[in-house]
Amino acid sequence: MRTFAIGDIHGGLKALIQLLNKMEIKDEDTLIFMGDYVDGWSESAQVVAFLIDLSKNFNCVFIKGNHDVWCENWLREDRVDPVWYMHGGKETIDSYAGFSEAKKKKHLEFFESMPLYFIDGENRLFVHAGFTSMHGVEKEVFKESLYFDRTLWEMALTMDNRIAKDSTLYPNRLKHYSEIFIGHTPTINFNVGVPMQAANIWNIDTGAAFTGKLSGMNIDTKAFFQSDNLPNLYPNEKGRNRG
Repeated sequence: MRTFAIGDIHGGLKALIQLLNKMEIKDEDTLIFMGDYVDGWSESAQVVAFLIDLSKNFNCVFIKGNHDVWCENWLREDRVDPVWYMHGGKETIDSYAGFSEAKKKKHLEFFESMPLYFIDGENRLFVHAGFTSMHGVEKEVFKESLYFDRTLWEMALTMDNRIAKDSTLYPNRLKHYSEIFIGHTPTINFNVGVPMQAANIWNIDTGAAFTGKLSGMNIDTKAFFQSDNLPNLYPNEKGRNRG
């Protein structure tokens, strides 16, 4: 029984299938997806359809990301957020061409059912972006922080590792959970192409929306698997790379 955390997919169905094959997932495995299933490469609607089918045969947890919130709002209201449109929304809208209203409704229900975070039996937190409350995710006042915050990761990156966990200087946000798994902030922003650790946080987003790969990590052993670089899988597309 293995549990994998899987990074931000951003419409890259080819990478997702490649990654799952490399991981050689088995019936008893659990897959925890860190959010941002859509926006970027050309197969966002197809990714969602694939994940819905996957969840019928495997134990899956789907965390909601900020791009999923945008897509959910569009599916519900048929209103295009201009910020979303500029950050992958156009490609997602295009990917839904040919999808019936009934299928779109199923996708909307899928997004609506997603939790903003998940805490497992060993007090490991899985959240798309981060959180700001010193009292943990349950006390987060602004729920949008769970899928937009970058300060948790930024804080962990700059921490002095000499500070003991029982010190009054040790950040309270990190004390609540044995480990924290996030996506949202691509590791390639720091010139790292693999999952990164800072304090007790693991960042699984290795830049699949841009020039990086899609990653899946065994949360117990920390062994990880990766797809090819997404531009190689979609050579005629830009994803969210601009210019």
